[in-house]
Amino acid sequence: MFQAKLECQAKSLEQEGAQALHALIVMPLAKALPADLPGSMRFKEVLKRRDMKLADLAKTPLAIDQPGGGRYAYVMVDTAQARYTQLSVLRKAAMLLLEETPREIHAVVCGGDGQEALQLAREALYVLSLNGAVLPARKKKAAKPLKRIVLHGEFKSGDFTAVAALAAANILARELTALPPNELTPRHYRGRVRALAKTQGWRIEEYDFKRLKKLGAGAFCAVAQGSHEQDAAIVHLSYRPKGVEKNAPRVALVGKGICFDTGGHNLKPAKYMSGMHEDMNGSAVALALLLAVQTLRLPLAVDAWLAIAQNHISAQAYKQNDIVTALDGTHIEIVHTDAEGRLVLADSLTLAAKSKPDLMIDFATLTGSMVSALGNRYAGVFASSDTLAGLAVGAGRQSGERVCVFPMDEDYESALDSKVADIKQCTLEGEADHILAARFLKRFTQELPWLHVDLSSANCKGGLGAVASDITGFGVAWGVALLAQWLAAE
Repeated sequence: MFQAKLECQAKSLEQEGAQALHALIVMPLAKALPADLPGSMRFKEVLKRRDMKLADLAKTPLAIDQPGGGRYAYVMVDTAQARYTQLSVLRKAAMLLLEETPREIHAVVCGGDGQEALQLAREALYVLSLNGAVLPARKKKAAKPLKRIVLHGEFKSGDFTAVAALAAANILARELTALPPNELTPRHYRGRVRALAKTQGWRIEEYDFKRLKKLGAGAFCAVAQGSHEQDAAIVHLSYRPKGVEKNAPRVALVGKGICFDTGGHNLKPAKYMSGMHEDMNGSAVALALLLAVQTLRLPLAVDAWLAIAQNHISAQAYKQNDIVTALDGTHIEIVHTDAEGRLVLADSLTLAAKSKPDLMIDFATLTGSMVSALGNRYAGVFASSDTLAGLAVGAGRQSGERVCVFPMDEDYESALDSKVADIKQCTLEGEADHILAARFLKRFTQELPWLHVDLSSANCKGGLGAVASDITGFGVAWGVALLAQWLAAE
């Protein structure tokens, strides 16, 4: 995981001379140009030539090539607008520079009072850090990451510690999600998690296939049994902050980690199987959120449960009309083998609920119907209470990762009534499947406070909010904002 190094300098951009080949110039929305705007003469000339108004920069950033060979990207940010909008325009401006793959970018905030300037500097640094990283790719001519960000102004590097932590966590989630399925098998994934746990000092416990079979986790094992190599596992990570009282609030994070999803016997067509190495994104978000909580030193005891497996087709794979027994004893009628995510999450939620955490959150790229409902620009959320639903929406506004709360009323569950088992896994009709999936999962939460995040926004073509890559890492920033708000409310 690579992140650009930050350097704060009090001297102005002009004093850098020829060194400043790439510069991001950020201004709060205003009717007049700041007096200290770098390259102001050339900026005015280009603005006039393009018949642009100053306020247009709040929607369309402007890149201007400088006489000395450098490139400056100018952008205005309307701080009265939603944070998603602010981050989106900053991302557009940053990409005008990053498309040239520079090794160094200078960032300058012009105008605004001290607090506003600090906030804009944080946003600029966040966007540059996120998009300066290079996601895994196997090309002979590999892209090079941004190595250094020089921030000009009266700032201290300590002002940006939280920003760097949040960016690093998002990058981790995206890097894992981008890895090809032959490089991130369950075995390899578990090895990476093990190494990270050792580095971070987390306690780790791996419930492998044999142990889960013995425990009676039939829902998880039904999915995992189709793989020739029995390398699936539910991985449990524990973080306990030092110096925090033993009765600190406890949170359980649960993530769907299907490293590749063929659909099983109900095989996906090629169009929908492509990209299914990203079906482990929920677990990557949960893992990255755990890292962020630790780095930000939130006073929380956190357990992460990663349901790592593959959904393969084979003679051993589970099939329609099988009846499997979940870890809590629930008998489940299998209706469609491509609804495997709710099965691996069912047993993972059961394990997570045993210690009675104060809050459970699960993340999963779970249903196509959520994509149909929202597209790829929002994620769908289901909440066990109106209070949690309100916090979830508020966290979306604060983080710039927007969520929409869906209903989960009890009468929906009648669609999952089974004649031969306690419950159906899903229906063949597919109507409101995102809601039925949430009702199904709720049965395994022991009525604890719970949020289910259906990550329809895990991949958005052209980027989303602060992030320019199709893989968005959505959920990490939202999760940090949610936990902070929940802590304050508690």
